[in-house]
Amino acid sequence: MSSLARLVRHPECRLLTHVVVFVVYLCIGAATFQFLEGHGERTLVSDLRATRDQFSDITKDCISEEELERFIEKVVSAANRGVSATRNVTMSEPNWSFGQALFFASTVLTTIGYGRVTPLSDVGKAFCIVYAVIGIPLTLILFTALVERIIIPVKAFLYFLFRKLGHLYKAFHIQLLHLMITLVALVTLFMLVPAGIYTVLEPSWNYLDAFYYCFISLTTIGLGDFVPGDNADQPHRALYKVATTVYLLLGLLMMMTTLSVLYEIPELNLGFHFYLKNDCPDDEQTRLRGDTTDASGAGPKYRKQVDDAENQAGSSSGGTYQSFQDKEVGEEDQ
Repeated sequence: MSSLARLVRHPECRLLTHVVVFVVYLCIGAATFQFLEGHGERTLVSDLRATRDQFSDITKDCISEEELERFIEKVVSAANRGVSATRNVTMSEPNWSFGQALFFASTVLTTIGYGRVTPLSDVGKAFCIVYAVIGIPLTLILFTALVERIIIPVKAFLYFLFRKLGHLYKAFHIQLLHLMITLVALVTLFMLVPAGIYTVLEPSWNYLDAFYYCFISLTTIGLGDFVPGDNADQPHRALYKVATTVYLLLGLLMMMTTLSVLYEIPELNLGFHFYLKNDCPDDEQTRLRGDTTDASGAGPKYRKQVDDAENQAGSSSGGTYQSFQDKEVGEEDQ
């Protein structure tokens, strides 16, 4: 029993459990969206087809501006919700098939949010809010845990570069080379190559359009002006959407890994220049230093910001830096 408990507490077991929970949660979202939105879409398609037939009958004799305006409004309204009026309102697969719903759920959880296909019903909109509130933190935690695993071989490659080039170049230059290699791998494997694939699969896209889509998606901008699989004649549309979902998840992981490599280089971590500094402790920090005592009244227990600044100053004048906790131990021994 103890061995089973140790296995459950093992980090890799926890990660695997998280992956399973994430996949199940994603599928639950897709199935729920399919159930909530499928009927509304079918009704919209039926109404639009009836309106189209009615328009055809009217135009046999004449058509007024008001009738034409109403027809156009219905067509535009349906198009904004992902239903095309062309080809007699026929699509290879509905927008809320399971594959389509899985793709939509992934764009919600990753905050890409294209906006081309959205919930139509009030219940669907309410579920989308609750689903996102729970799912977005779950996704961020999972991605962080996965990046921690991915970064291990990435750092091993950096140490390999240090061993081979450390006697020739400075550490910063080697780190910069490592970052460039990682960045080239990201752009090549998750932007240039997929852009070529999308150019073949999407007849209306040129290579720039496809590369633009890859970049906008992996940076989670998600403008929604280009979305794969939106062509009404797209074969195997649901499978195509599932494959795109997998691509987006892997691409976002690689993007986060590249950012982690960037943040490991202090000279390129520009955010450091905008962080709060402890060089000059303010009056509130100084007041807390004198006021903070432990439960027994023995004196201050935690003065990290002030004490660190003082100790570092003493170290620069020839002293030795010693943490506040070590000083406390010495005082108790005396």
